[in-house]
Amino acid sequence: MFCTNCGKEMNDNQAICLECGVKTGDGTNYCANCGQQVGPDATFCTNCGVAITRPAPEGAKKKLVVLLLAIFFGCLGIHNFYLGYTKNAVIQLVVSIALCWTGIGPLAMQIWALIEGIKAFDGKLPDAQGNALAD
Repeated sequence: MFCTNCGKEMNDNQAICLECGVKTGDGTNYCANCGQQVGPDATFCTNCGVAITRPAPEGAKKKLVVLLLAIFFGCLGIHNFYLGYTKNAVIQLVVSIALCWTGIGPLAMQIWALIEGIKAFDGKLPDAQGNALAD
């Protein structure tokens, strides 16, 4: 295991890096698997191929909130408004309202919303700015 802040090798049971004093897992400059430096926007290490996990930023949107909004108000696109995907939200809202008399429009939008809610809860759907969602 390597420090993700300074890249120095660490024991698996260390709570902090003895070289730089940063808590294990904090930092995004180096790969925890191989210790090679990674780019600021890297999603995986180009040296060993391991996924780079980045902490959710301060004030990040919550996964559970997105899932609940998708379940209860998904056909209206409320979860997309919350995440900042205004275009998708407006499409869901307009289709649901325009085709509400058929029942097919809202049903299709609800299925779309549930898929997005599950993706967000699994961490596969960031907010509109590309930030990871907080647990």
